[in-house]
Amino acid sequence: MKVEGSSKKMIATQAEMVENKVHIPYRDQCAHLLIPLNKCRQAEFYLPWKCEIERHSYEKCEYKLVMERMLQMQKILEEEAKLKQAGKQGEGLDSFGGYLMFVTCLGEI
Repeated sequence: MKVEGSSKKMIATQAEMVENKVHIPYRDQCAHLLIPLNKCRQAEFYLPWKCEIERHSYEKCEYKLVMERMLQMQKILEEEAKLKQAGKQGEGLDSFGGYLMFVTCLGEI
């Protein structure tokens, strides 16, 4: 299942996430890494020096998702800025791109 707006696919299914009690805010494209991490944490009594490999892979996946969203937002903002700039340039011009205003100014001299 592909998520709209993301290049990563959902690997964990809804049923797997419900079965493993993954909270709703954490049900993203990295949930397939969170499931074994949480199992490891419970097995190791949440000792911070345990499950480092699982935690690192999960955090790296989350980091990549955040970077992808930031790039998408940056592209959206750049497109909006271009549209706004194009709108400002077109405000004072007539259908001939300002040519008539130039000609009328020359006629007054």
